Amino acid sequence: MMRLILALALALTMAAPVRAAIEIRQVTSPGGVGAWLVESHDIPFVALEIRFRGGASLDAPGKRGATNLMTALLEEGAGDMGAREFARARDALAASFRFDVGADSLRVSARMLSENRDQAADLLRQSLHAPRFDADAIERVRGQVLSAIASDAKDPQALASQTFDRLAFGDHPYGSAPDGTADSVQALRRADLVEAHARVIARDRLYVAAAGDITAQELGLLLDRLFAGLPETGAPMPPQSDYGLPGGVTVVPFDTPQAVAVFGQPGMERDDPDFFAAYVMNEVLGAGGFGSRLMEEVREKRGLTYGVYSYLYPMDLAPMMLGQVASSNGRVAEAIEVIRAEWARMAQDGVTQEELEAVKTYLTGAYPLRFDGNAKIARILVGMQMDGLSPDYVTTRNDRIRAVTQEDIRRVASDLLQPDALHFVVVGRPEGLETPAN
Repeated sequence: MMRLILALALALTMAAPVRAAIEIRQVTSPGGVGAWLVESHDIPFVALEIRFRGGASLDAPGKRGATNLMTALLEEGAGDMGAREFARARDALAASFRFDVGADSLRVSARMLSENRDQAADLLRQSLHAPRFDADAIERVRGQVLSAIASDAKDPQALASQTFDRLAFGDHPYGSAPDGTADSVQALRRADLVEAHARVIARDRLYVAAAGDITAQELGLLLDRLFAGLPETGAPMPPQSDYGLPGGVTVVPFDTPQAVAVFGQPGMERDDPDFFAAYVMNEVLGAGGFGSRLMEEVREKRGLTYGVYSYLYPMDLAPMMLGQVASSNGRVAEAIEVIRAEWARMAQDGVTQEELEAVKTYLTGAYPLRFDGNAKIARILVGMQMDGLSPDYVTTRNDRIRAVTQEDIRRVASDLLQPDALHFVVVGRPEGLETPAN
């Protein structure tokens, strides 16, 4: 019955009409934990999004993959409950917890019914404060991680991304996969997971957002229920990364009929005053799906690919502008030439007024659709906090998009886009591209 209620709650959340405006409240618990809240009592359900900044970048030296393995074990037993007992307790409450980690943050997504909120919070607290790291769970999850690593070794897309990162960032944490390598994961011991937990899960890097059936006072009490007693500080954050990859092409030989390329250059910080102009520019260049220039030139006019994309990727320690394309081995060299040409054309000419108006209409019209459920709202709120945005961003964002001019884009494109600095990592047997991988 509880599962049915939760399923209904999720369905109603997804089906609810898009809110024209949301009211964001900043809440501080009696114990000093801060959070953002969008309160809505339409359904008896609350979504929590929790972030710990640093994520897999905080792996101890020589322990690559420890944070990833530790995160995967947070729901595999906690307190006096083993993995099965924990799962039964969670399911009996119709609660949902999801734990995952990336280069910049450890992420926790929790969904719980109002009637079970305190019990669900107690269960979640145990997973955050007292994970068991039982030997059988470690070996089972280690096997899953090793399987994923082996799968990535046969995946051209994963190989391209990992090679690009290694060449661009070297020994910095960004230079290797958060999963670690087969050797590094095999070498991890329980003590390494305990250390990884202490390095990442701490109050000084905590961000929280909530949306749904909870008041500010109730949220304050819930925050202390969840986080009181966590260590105040974790491991120091890594330094900024020095991007060290010049323009060019690197080929990773791989037997596949379809070559995959990941390409990139230095990007722009999220708090740069010109970020909105760059964002609008890139929507025209490569982020706008079938309406983008790259898609038009590479796919529609020449039939070189099914899809090509570019995107701004302002990581915490290295802002990047990246892209990807897949094409036949015989034509991927031509696709690269077209991408460089479009990069150069945008850098020189910017966008037309028609392109600018069309992309503004799309971006401003699509933005409210992001707020069509409590879970999505909570994710947006926690992302805003981590990006250093203020709560009024949700009401001012579209005005900032509308304020971007052709001249803004021309100036920013000229400064940001560097066609000669674009580096392409190509996995396959591309014809006419002979540069071997390092």
